[in-house]
Amino acid sequence: MTLLPRSLGGQLLALLLAALILAQAVTVIVFTDDRANAIRQADRGGVIEGIASVTRLLALSPADRRAELADAASTRRIRYWVSSEASVAASGDRPAIPSGPLGRMFGVPLREPPRLELLGTDDKPVPFRPLGKFWHRFGEEGPPPPMERFDVRASVPFDDGTWLNAETRLRAEPVGWPWPTILSTVLTALAIAAVIAFTTRRATRPLAAIAERAEAFGRGATPADLPEKGPTEVRRLTAAFNRMQDRLGRFIADRTRMLAAIGHDLRTPITSLKLRAELLDDDEARTKMLATLDDMERMSEATLAFAREDATAEPVRTVDLDALIGSLADDLSEMGKDVRFAEGSRVPYPCRPTALRRALSNLVDNAIRYGERARIALASGPAGPVITVDDDGPGIPDAQMNEVFKPFVRLEQSRSRETGGSGLGLSIARSIILSHGGELVLTNREGGGLRATVKLPADGKPS
Repeated sequence: MTLLPRSLGGQLLALLLAALILAQAVTVIVFTDDRANAIRQADRGGVIEGIASVTRLLALSPADRRAELADAASTRRIRYWVSSEASVAASGDRPAIPSGPLGRMFGVPLREPPRLELLGTDDKPVPFRPLGKFWHRFGEEGPPPPMERFDVRASVPFDDGTWLNAETRLRAEPVGWPWPTILSTVLTALAIAAVIAFTTRRATRPLAAIAERAEAFGRGATPADLPEKGPTEVRRLTAAFNRMQDRLGRFIADRTRMLAAIGHDLRTPITSLKLRAELLDDDEARTKMLATLDDMERMSEATLAFAREDATAEPVRTVDLDALIGSLADDLSEMGKDVRFAEGSRVPYPCRPTALRRALSNLVDNAIRYGERARIALASGPAGPVITVDDDGPGIPDAQMNEVFKPFVRLEQSRSRETGGSGLGLSIARSIILSHGGELVLTNREGGGLRATVKLPADGKPS
């Protein structure tokens, strides 16, 4: 199951926002790290300047008071003390303060360059032990305890052979939330959302219209051409769809006119042949010939009916399916046919009533003709109404279940010529049901017989 939205606009918006947030997060991380590094570098420079200031002060003070003054200059962040030894050993591994601008910062004569030791030069935080109390401020004797860890340690020589030692830890100020960056990200996201919503709506609205027209066209409607709007690609798609719809419409109309013409033109020669057959002296030959002509006439009438059904544009009306099926069952029962239907609650449904009644009539006629009786049932659910017609006939072999929907196809092994029929009943019924957006399915029942199931769409919008 994907976490992306289902719509094109939602997916595009989600991907762009994810990319924006990721880019801004990387920017904030880099900015925060650079800022912390800059603050630490500035702190180191400030520490060295502070050491230089204390050095100048002590150099101008009497030698016997330097230790006291150094202790007084100590704070919780930096500790000063005067001793005869340098806390920073003279080693090539420890950098000395250069004699250039940084060295001139001390401003007093020194017998040798000050020594500087830096820890945490990889710009990572350095753990430390809190200094606690300063002895000189609480009357305790002895020098302040040395720091367990420090960032900067310096030793500055005086001319009397003593050293001013200093050690401190650098404490970068905490970096707060980058509210300007966050606000910029939010405003950018809102702008992107607005642009994506406008763009996708402009692009997908014609696509939705094409989908609706394709569905309507598949149900047998002949809707007008779609206006060519939107981006170039969508315009090309709309134009191609309009051309396809026009070509298919002309093809269907030509086929319908051809069937109607064939069915109509066959009437005259069939009638002529019937008149000539009546003049035959051979009774047996005359009877067989008239029977064949009757079959041809029924096929011709069925062909005309099939063509008329394709060409008919009956208006859509909302009717009660329960009442429509009940009236059909009552009419057939009055004609002496075994038809049963248990009427239930009302099922209002928009459809073409005459066409739908004809489709159901064909299914019931087939059930009676080949299965002796018909039992009709109507059920209504969230997916739409479902109508079933059951019979007690021999059924249809599974391998030939789809063949019976083809025009003029009759399965002789189960449905003899004597029972009548031209082989167009199921074709007409399925054509009508498909034009309503529904589906006609034939299945063999377990106890014997055939079941015809009509599934109509819940939206009830036939074309």
